Amino acid sequence: MPQRHSKNNNDLAYFTYDEKKKLGYGTQNERLGKDSIKPFDACSLCLKPFIDPMCCQKGHVFCKECILECLLSQKKQIQRKLAAHTSQLKQEQEEESEKLMLQKAQELDAFDQQNHGALPQYSDKNINRDRNNFHGANSVKTTSYEEEALRTMKAFWLPSATPDAPVKVNAPSTSTTCPEGNENLKMKSLFSIRFTKDTNDEKKHSGRDKSYICPSCKVTLTNTLSLVGLSTCGHVFCKKCANKFVAVDKVCLVCNKGCKERNLVNLVKGGTGFAGHGDNLEAKDFKHLGSGSGLGLVRPAMKT
Repeated sequence: MPQRHSKNNNDLAYFTYDEKKKLGYGTQNERLGKDSIKPFDACSLCLKPFIDPMCCQKGHVFCKECILECLLSQKKQIQRKLAAHTSQLKQEQEEESEKLMLQKAQELDAFDQQNHGALPQYSDKNINRDRNNFHGANSVKTTSYEEEALRTMKAFWLPSATPDAPVKVNAPSTSTTCPEGNENLKMKSLFSIRFTKDTNDEKKHSGRDKSYICPSCKVTLTNTLSLVGLSTCGHVFCKKCANKFVAVDKVCLVCNKGCKERNLVNLVKGGTGFAGHGDNLEAKDFKHLGSGSGLGLVRPAMKT
């Protein structure tokens, strides 16, 4: 008889809290840590601190070398797909012309047979007669032992017994795309961004190698702040200063270069394959008990 205390109390008419927890009943919340979020000063491709950062119009930041190499590889892939599509069109045209020539030859052969009464007339029934002009009773010679064995073979996984499926290559898109936002992206639409480094002596001797500040309010930039970059000059501000000063005065606070409201680009930071920035970084996993099964049925995790 089991002991009637604590976790060993398994003869009750209802589930205890520990039994529900083991079966996965209820909702489990977990706060995502720093390791789940990409830093704002990291490249979206190599996930390392960026070198010569460049930004697209949607706010995705890349290293200059990474994004140029990515766009170049996309162009090479587009050229390969275009070459394959062109060769496929050429092959289809050759097959169509060959089919027309064969059909014309068959029509001429049928016309020749019809004019000579000694030979049987051409019809679709004897179109597949033997190549050696055997027809009628001699058509049995077209059936061989190998063809009969191949037709009755049940080993469908063998390459010899597998029918060939034509691979059709569709015409590829000729425009390169952003690896993060999947929108059309060209090299000329990229612009360089410039962060203001912190020159404070106390910050230099801290554990961080580099730290950036907002050139207006001198606040250290972190993942908790929303950042805005100017596509005209590339200077980066916190969103509060950009909306309060740059958007109103329509001029950069660092270089006094004019800008418009469309030149203010919100930089996208954070967001790995697991979590996105700007949301409540809390992972929820909803679980419930199956009816009569005694097992916990798990739904896919929901990210909010």
